[in-house]
Amino acid sequence: MRHPPTYNERIYAPYKIAALIEVLAEQGIPASQSLRGIGIDESRIYDATALTSIRQYVELCANALMLGANPSTPFLTGSRLHLSAYGMYGYALMSCLEMRDYFLLGVKYHSLATPMLTIEWCERDDKAVWTFPDAILCDESPDIRRFLIEQQYMQHVTHLQDVFGRPRFPVKAYFSYAAPPDAGIYERFLGCPCVFDHPQCELHYDAAILDQRPLLAHRLTATVLQQTCEGLIRNARTLSGMAGEVYQRLLKRPGEFPGMDAIAGQLGMTARNLRRHLSAEGTSFSAILDDVRSSLAVEYVRTTKMNGDDIALLLGFSEPTNFRRAFKRWTGKTTREYRMETDAV
Repeated sequence: MRHPPTYNERIYAPYKIAALIEVLAEQGIPASQSLRGIGIDESRIYDATALTSIRQYVELCANALMLGANPSTPFLTGSRLHLSAYGMYGYALMSCLEMRDYFLLGVKYHSLATPMLTIEWCERDDKAVWTFPDAILCDESPDIRRFLIEQQYMQHVTHLQDVFGRPRFPVKAYFSYAAPPDAGIYERFLGCPCVFDHPQCELHYDAAILDQRPLLAHRLTATVLQQTCEGLIRNARTLSGMAGEVYQRLLKRPGEFPGMDAIAGQLGMTARNLRRHLSAEGTSFSAILDDVRSSLAVEYVRTTKMNGDDIALLLGFSEPTNFRRAFKRWTGKTTREYRMETDAV
């Protein structure tokens, strides 16, 4: 049995690495220096078959800081990471029927995008709010964390421009750290007022954006690409790290999901140790159980004629209403809406 954390798992194409190396090269920092010590051959940074890990990208960021990269480096890198670079994930987002789906799926499929940070979103008052918990997948330095947050914010601005075919800037950006010496460049790149020393990192858009249609919105394309993303997510979950081990065991007997203590016993460890392993991979037992239920629910609704009450029972929900709320959270649709949309394709 293998237990390597996802953080070290080489499962991602090197498109983010290539973008950062390009930016550094334009500053006179050659790839041979920026790649030093991270185990990536310079000749393969544009090779789509090459596989890299999140740790390798974080080490590249550390090298960039050590080599004196310009403070604009993370913003410039984020501006080059267009949705088309993300493969199926990117095209699935561009083909969403409305921006509310874009926000939902951006979170749901984020693990396909070489994720450096956790992203979440919510509707608050008249704003659509992205949040970025400061804790990444391991305990990195504040400078690296800030680099990754700056890049993540710029990626969101770039992606909204890709989706609409024109700039759509946030209305305000919040950061959980003090204003750095180069704070002036934040507003220049993000196109909005920036506030520092906030309780958490947040990127605010006008909520009116949620009902708008992406430029490439297409029902058939969106459905096909989202199904492909579902398959990619399932494969990643069942193959990677301790989370994969837990995921496979929960899938063995759907509807009779063992608790955390039982799964830990199967893996020959205590529940406390299992919790620590999963935390190192950026997840938790409850999140994996939620993922398993979500995958099974979508499969049952898509491929069977069972009603919601029967599916709720199979998935171990005590009340059908709890299942209906969960399904809406997972997919943004009711079971009836999801089934009708699937049948129409």
